[in-house]
Amino acid sequence: QVQLVESGGGLVQPGGSLRLSCAASGFTVSTYAMSWYRQAPGKGRELVAAIARVGGSTNYADSVKGRFTISRDNAKNTVDLQMNSLKPEDTAVYYCRAEAGWVRYWGQGTQVTVSS
Repeated sequence: QVQLVESGGGLVQPGGSLRLSCAASGFTVSTYAMSWYRQAPGKGRELVAAIARVGGSTNYADSVKGRFTISRDNAKNTVDLQMNSLKPEDTAVYYCRAEAGWVRYWGQGTQVTVSS
């Protein structure tokens, strides 16, 4: 059974850090393009960061460049998102996604709240 499970969300003060993790089962993350999306209240889902299936190149939304880092651990079959210098506008539900051709898998999401 294919499954993506996110973890690591929570409440953090502005300027703080969180590390999200996405654990995959039923497939191997090294054979998929992996990405993190987020959805803030009242807004659409937006791409935050992605890592390519081949070569491991990464790309980021302009709003998180220099603050967030996406990484893949093939041995653990996970994809992480390190988030530093968090801002209140980073508050959202964060989702992990796997993509290969027409196949898409989504996780259930994890809440990140940045507030003092």
